[in-house]
Amino acid sequence: MKKLKEWLQLYLAHLERKQFSYYTVKNYGTDLEQFLTYCAEHEVTTLAALSRELVRNYMAHLAAEDYVRASIARRVFEMRAFGDYLIRVQAWEQNLFRRIYAPRFPRRLPRYLTHEQVQRLLSAPDTSTVKGLRDRAILETLYASGVRVSELGGLNVKDLDLHSGEMRVTGKGDKERVALLGRPALTALRAYLRTGRPAQASGPSARALFLNRFGGRLSVRSISTVVRQSGIAVGIAEKVTPHLLRHTFATHLLEGGADLRVVQELLGHERIASTQLYTHITQQHAQKVYGQAHPRARERESEG
Repeated sequence: MKKLKEWLQLYLAHLERKQFSYYTVKNYGTDLEQFLTYCAEHEVTTLAALSRELVRNYMAHLAAEDYVRASIARRVFEMRAFGDYLIRVQAWEQNLFRRIYAPRFPRRLPRYLTHEQVQRLLSAPDTSTVKGLRDRAILETLYASGVRVSELGGLNVKDLDLHSGEMRVTGKGDKERVALLGRPALTALRAYLRTGRPAQASGPSARALFLNRFGGRLSVRSISTVVRQSGIAVGIAEKVTPHLLRHTFATHLLEGGADLRVVQELLGHERIASTQLYTHITQQHAQKVYGQAHPRARERESEG
């Protein structure tokens, strides 16, 4: 019978195969290892010995140690995902983690870049070099499509349809969807495929769209580094990540009048509630524009 820690290692290996980011796998491992240490301290080392009472006591322990509600909620989410994996591999009959509820806390609004910041970011790579052509294509594709970094990293050349401006991506739960590409992204991808990629394509990953200097598939961690360093290069103060570009994609679409259901489909969200979070941002933007543009709004402000 496998011990809990053995199941954890199998689960983390599963996440790596699914191309979850390096930091996601690391954080899951750290948090779940903390829970398993607590279990071991209470002489629980196997799935069969786990109980709802033990898990609830662990939640109470975290609260007593002054963990913030968001941190506890994250651990509940990670434990549920771990339990779902154990169900899929038929190691567990029911996911008791699903019977534990995370503390409720206000959701923070996603950060996003302004249009001016996006333009600066996209201009960061030196497109006279092979690396610059690749990096420009990465940035343009992330902003144009709103795909997750793991989805971008998993792209193969055959997934692109440059004629129709579409690409097929595999998202969470191995679900496929079509992402769209605008003209600037298509131009950057064509330049990379014509001049940049052939210079790197002598390695083992001939199918992969984005390659490293050795010809292998560019890792999710390396893509994140490209995005972060591009932000630094053009003087954007906040940390720029692929997920920030995903937030920016959604926010700019809604600001431009896109239908919420269309944005949900493009993002690959299962629940409309996940997409509705962005409407709060666009409402704030609308209020700001109204306050600056409407003459009566300006009059009321000056009267106050």
